[in-house]
Amino acid sequence: MRSVAPGLALRRDVLVIGGGMAGAWAAAEAARQGASVVLAEKGYCGTSGVTATAGPGHWWVPPEGRRAAIAARNEAALGLADPQWMERVLEETWRSLPGLARHYDFPRDEKGQVQYRALRGPEYMRALRAQAEELGVLILDHCPALELLAEENGRVGGARGLCRQDADAPWQVEAGATVLATGGTAFLSGLLGARNNTGDGYLMGAEAGAQLSGLEFTGIYTVAPARSTMTRSMSYAFATYYDADGHEIVVPPGPDNTATLARALLAGPVTCSLHRMPEAVRARLHLVSPNVMLPFVRWGIDPFRDRFPVTLHTDGTIRGTGGLRIVDAECGTGIPGLFAAGDAASRELIAGAISGGGAQNSAWALSSGLWAGRGAARFARGWRPGARLRGLGQAGLRPLRAVRPVEIEAARATVLGEMQPYDKNFFRTQAGLRRSRAVLDTAWGELRDHALPGHGGRERLRAREAAALLATARWSVTAALARAESRGLHRLEDIPRIVPDFAHRLLVDGIDTIRVTPDHVPALPETAA
Repeated sequence: MRSVAPGLALRRDVLVIGGGMAGAWAAAEAARQGASVVLAEKGYCGTSGVTATAGPGHWWVPPEGRRAAIAARNEAALGLADPQWMERVLEETWRSLPGLARHYDFPRDEKGQVQYRALRGPEYMRALRAQAEELGVLILDHCPALELLAEENGRVGGARGLCRQDADAPWQVEAGATVLATGGTAFLSGLLGARNNTGDGYLMGAEAGAQLSGLEFTGIYTVAPARSTMTRSMSYAFATYYDADGHEIVVPPGPDNTATLARALLAGPVTCSLHRMPEAVRARLHLVSPNVMLPFVRWGIDPFRDRFPVTLHTDGTIRGTGGLRIVDAECGTGIPGLFAAGDAASRELIAGAISGGGAQNSAWALSSGLWAGRGAARFARGWRPGARLRGLGQAGLRPLRAVRPVEIEAARATVLGEMQPYDKNFFRTQAGLRRSRAVLDTAWGELRDHALPGHGGRERLRAREAAALLATARWSVTAALARAESRGLHRLEDIPRIVPDFAHRLLVDGIDTIRVTPDHVPALPETAA
C-alpha cells in the first residue's frame, strides 16, 4: 500500500460511504452477511440527509395488489422502467421493513393492524443507526470521503477522506468492496435536508470509470414558503395561490401544477393560503410533519388564515431519477468492487422518466441498500488486503495545470445559477441548455486546471464538493441536450412532445469529455429474482 500521512487507517471487508437511509441499510446487511463493515458519513448518521427531515413513505403493496401497481407505475414511467425491478423492490420492501421493529415502534391503526407504509424520518434514521451498530458496523461520523482508492487493475479498494472533528486528520479505509450511498444533489437549491448532498458519489464513481444514467430527469421542483427550506409538500395539496394583484391562480391538479406555479413566479411574486385544509388534517399535521409549522411560528403567520409568499426549490436527483448506472441485480456499477445504492444510483429501473415521489424513492433506498450490501459482502469474500492503491480523485484535489487562486464559492454559485432558475432548468430550450453548458464548462475547466486548496480540511472539502456539483450539472445539461424531446421530468419548450426514437435510457460517461450513448437494457436475469 502507498504510504499516507499519519491518521486513521482501517481495513474492513466493506466500506459504505454515506449514512442516510440507503447507506444504513447497506452497512447493516453487509454485516449481517458476515462482513466487517465501516460506514463513513459526511455528517452524523441518524440526523443528516433528506430522510431525517421527512416523513418517508414506502411503496408498500401486498402481493395481491402488485400486478396492478406495477402496471400503473410502468405506464407512468413512459417506457424507461423495468417491471421486473419493480417486483423486486416491492417484495424486498415487504419482506425486510418489518424486521426493523426491534428498533422502530411501528404504529397501529384503529383496528390494531401494524402500519408500515409511512414512517417518521428522525425515528427511522435513529432506528437504522441502532440496527447497524447492533450488527457491529463501525460508524465514522463527520468523516466525508474525498476520493476512492483503486488497485492498478481498476478494482476499487476503499477510500480516503477527512475526520472533521479530529482537526481534519486524514482517514483511509482499505476495503474488499465499497458502496457509494452518498445521496443525490439538489444543486444547493435549499431543499430541506440536502445541504450535504453535493453529488460526491457521482464524481467518485465516474473517476473510477462508472457510467451514469437518467441525469436529464432533474427538472423537478418543490414548493416551499419563500425564505425557507421547508420543502414538505403534503400540505400544498390544499393550497390556494394568488398572483401579485391578489387574483387566484388556477392550478390544475396533477404533475402540471408545478409548471403553472413556475410560470406565475416568473411573472411576479406568488402568495399562498392553506385555508382549504380540513380541520381533521390540521389537527394531525404536527404528528405527520412536525417541522412544517416551524417557519410560520417564527414569522408569526397563520397559514390557514394569512397569505404567505412561496417559491420553488429544485430537487435535482433527489426527487429526480438520475445517478450511477446499475448493471446487475446486486447494484454493481460495472467497476469491480464498486456498488451504488439509494439516490447515488439511478432509479430509472423503477421510476423511468418521472419522479419516484416519496414511496418509490424510499422503497428503492431500502432495497438497493440491501442488495448493494449483500453484493459488496459477497464480492469481498476471500479478499486479501495489501495491494498497492492509488487515489482516483482529480478536480479539486490535483490540478492539471499551474496552480492559481480559484474562487470556490463562485464555482458553487455558478451551479446554483444554472440549475435553479425556472427558465433554465424547468422550461428548457436547446439554446438555453447550450448556454448553461458553456458557463459550466468554463467553471469546470478553471477548477480542474488550477484549484489546489490549502491544507485546511474545510477548503479541501468545499473544493471537492464544488467539483462534484459542477460535474453533475454538466452531465445533467449534456444529457438534456442529447434527449431531443419532452419526456417526464425533462421538458424542452422547442420540442414539447415525446419522440418515439428516444424510448430508451441515455448513458453518460467521461468527466472532461462527456459522451452520451443510448442504453437498450436487456431483461433482468432470472437468477436475480
